[in-house]
Amino acid sequence: MSIKSSLPTTLPDAAQAFGTPSPETHKGNLSYLPVALFGSVMGLTGLSSAWKLAYELYGLPLWGSQVIGALAIVAFLLMGTGYAIKAATGLKTVRAEFQHPIAGNLFGTLFISLLLIPIPLSDYNLPLARGIWSAGTLGMIFFAWLIISRWLSQRQQTAHATPAWIVPVVGLIDIPLAVPALHMQGLDDLLMFSLALGLFFAIPLFTLIMSRLMFEEPVSAALQPSLMILLAPFAVGFSAYVTVVGGVDRFASALYMLTLFMLTVLAGRLRYLAISCPFRLSWWAVSFPLAAATVTALRYAAYKPNLFTHSVALTLLASVTLILLWMALRTAVATLQGNLKALAG
Repeated sequence: MSIKSSLPTTLPDAAQAFGTPSPETHKGNLSYLPVALFGSVMGLTGLSSAWKLAYELYGLPLWGSQVIGALAIVAFLLMGTGYAIKAATGLKTVRAEFQHPIAGNLFGTLFISLLLIPIPLSDYNLPLARGIWSAGTLGMIFFAWLIISRWLSQRQQTAHATPAWIVPVVGLIDIPLAVPALHMQGLDDLLMFSLALGLFFAIPLFTLIMSRLMFEEPVSAALQPSLMILLAPFAVGFSAYVTVVGGVDRFASALYMLTLFMLTVLAGRLRYLAISCPFRLSWWAVSFPLAAATVTALRYAAYKPNLFTHSVALTLLASVTLILLWMALRTAVATLQGNLKALAG
């Protein structure tokens, strides 16, 4: 079956959009495990980086970063093992997930995890961290090429233009983030390449998604958490840009201000999330954008220290830490109780 013939003609339900297969493709062990759950690795890794910045800026305990980083590594190992079992026992399910016009883009979370997990891992095994980052970089570039080629070679439906479409290009922007921790040299052209492509494609995609949200039917309640992905190009773009150019300039400042503005807009949209959409694995879509916004706020507070920037940074650090650890606890409890499948629905 070709990719084109497998595309649905209407907007799929939220479960399928996050990778939970339809009944006809529900094959193999752990078939319900969505690839989007790699977002938990991304969020915890980003939060670990935020706590490390808070240690350097405010003298907060370094063990906060270390503990969260260790949780990210454990989540990466568990998720990697679980998804490998899913692929080995139900390749048809994985293929259907990849061919899905929305969920297929979320395979980028796997490659982004490979790009980010080397940050906490570098404290334990630098050569291994460098190897994982190299594999993630090659995989992310190929995946972005594949997805963009698919967009350009097949007619797409406006209803499918959801925030998940940004993930493949945001993944390119993530490539520079781990380089300082890995102490790798001579990568200037590669880092500029990834930053340029990521920011360039983020602009039309953001416009397209905004147009869909404004003029088409609203996304379902279960897909509401994915709206936070719209924050990622600005928040991740800030950290990647500062890493590549070596400091904060006017463009970086603009990205910081756009991050705060979009955060307030999206926080207003999601303030009733717990009522409209009880906790599901799809909630992890909010984790990395929130963690990236926290890192952005901390970096900007270090660049321009004043009451406002410090207040924003500390408020985000405290609130995002509570949110992500609560989600991690809910997911862990559901896993231990054997209820993870229910949260994927």
